[in-house]
Amino acid sequence: MNNFNAFMERTLVPAATKLNNQRHVAAIRDSFMFIFPLTMASSIVILLNNLIFSKEGFVARILFLPKFFPNLESAQQVLAAAANGTINIMSIFIAFLVASLLAKHFKADDMLAGLTSIACFIILYPTPFTAGDKSVMETTYLGAQGLFVAMLIGCIVGEFLPKLFKNKRLQITMPDMVPPAVSRSFSGLIPIVFMIMMASILSYVISLFAPNGINEIIYTTIQTPLRNIGGNIFGVLIIAFTQNILWAIGIHGPNTLNAVRSAIFTEPDLANLSHINQTGNLSDIPYPATWTMLNDAFANMGGSGMTLGLIIAIFIASRRPEYKEIAKLSLVPGLFNINEPLIFGLPIVLNPILVVPFVLTPMVNIVIGYLVTAVFHIIPSPAIGVPWTTPGPLIPFLGTGGNFLALIIGFLCLAISVVIYLPFVIAANKAAEKEMIHA
Repeated sequence: MNNFNAFMERTLVPAATKLNNQRHVAAIRDSFMFIFPLTMASSIVILLNNLIFSKEGFVARILFLPKFFPNLESAQQVLAAAANGTINIMSIFIAFLVASLLAKHFKADDMLAGLTSIACFIILYPTPFTAGDKSVMETTYLGAQGLFVAMLIGCIVGEFLPKLFKNKRLQITMPDMVPPAVSRSFSGLIPIVFMIMMASILSYVISLFAPNGINEIIYTTIQTPLRNIGGNIFGVLIIAFTQNILWAIGIHGPNTLNAVRSAIFTEPDLANLSHINQTGNLSDIPYPATWTMLNDAFANMGGSGMTLGLIIAIFIASRRPEYKEIAKLSLVPGLFNINEPLIFGLPIVLNPILVVPFVLTPMVNIVIGYLVTAVFHIIPSPAIGVPWTTPGPLIPFLGTGGNFLALIIGFLCLAISVVIYLPFVIAANKAAEKEMIHA
C-alpha cells in the first residue's frame, strides 16, 4: 500500500493538481459557480410551479387545489417567464464570466474583457433573418446549446485581450482631467477594435461554408457527443468513479472535475428544466439520466461517497473512539452534504479500508436511481434543480415535485449505503485491534 501511495503522489496527484489550477479550467469552473444562483433561482421557481400549480404537485394535492381551481395548471404561465432571464440566456453569462475571470488572472481590465467577449459571441452568432416585416434572431444558442462556443470565445478573448491591453503602443492616453471611466474606455479601445474585427472576419469566413455559423459546427461536432455522454448513465458512473478516486488520494474531486462536468451535463439539465417549465410534465423529459438526477439525487447524501451512510454505520458498529468523535462532529455538516471533516478526519483519504465503499456506494445508488426512474418508471425523474445542501432524501422528493415514493426511495438509498459501509467499519475495528497488538 505504501508503494501504491508513493506512486500516486508521484504521478496522479501532480497531474490532477496542475489541471485544477490551469487558468482556463479554473475560469470555466468558477464561471459556472458564479451562475449557480441564477440556475438555482430558475429551478426554485419551476419547483414552486410544480408543487403548487400542477395537479400532481405535493402542495396542490394536500390542499385539494384542483378541486377549487379547475384551471389550476394554467397559472403555471405566470412564473414561466423566469427561465427567459436565466437558463435561456446562460451562454451570454458564461461568455462574459470566462473572459472576465481570465482578465483578472492577468491583472487586466476584467469588465472590458467580459463585454468584448459578449460582443464577439453575438458577432459569431447565427445571422438574423427576415420574417415578414420583422428581423428575427433565433434564441437556440443563447441557452444551453451555445455553452461550448461561449466557453471557447471567453477563453480566447480572456487570453489575448489582456495582453493587447498591456501593449503600450496600443494604448490611447487621455489627459489627467478626463474622468477615469472615460480614460479607461479609451485606453482599451484599439485592442477591442482588433478583437471585434477578428471576430467579424472569422464570422464571415465561417458563413461561406456553414450558414448557421460556428455554433452549428461546434454543436454538431463537439457539444452533441458531450451531451450524449451527459445524458447517459455510463457517463454519470465514469465521472462519479473518477471524482471519488481523486478524493481518495487527497484531491478535491468535485472541484477538479467541475469544468468537465459542467461541459458535459449542463445542456441536458437545462433542456430538462426548459421542458418542465413549458409543459409542467416530469415524465417525458428529454434526458432522463444526468448527473443531477442520478448522482445528486440518489448518491450524494452526506456529500461525495454517500458518507451520511458511513456516519450512521460508525454510530452502529464502530468501536474506535476517534471514529465516533469525528462522526459526531461530522453529523450536522453531513446532513447538508458537506463531508470534508469526515474525509480528512478519519481519514478516508488513502485509507485502504474505507476507500472501497467510498467509491462503490455512490455507484450502486446511481444504478438504483436509474432503475427506479428511467427503466421501471416507478417515480418521475428528479429533474427539478434543488440546492446541493438540501438534506439527503429530500432531494429526490423535491426534485420530483413532491413525490412521496421518491422520498421513500431516498431513504432506501441511504439505508443501502449504511449496509455497504457496515462491513468496512467492522473491518476498521479489527485493523485497529491488530495495530494495538503490534504496538
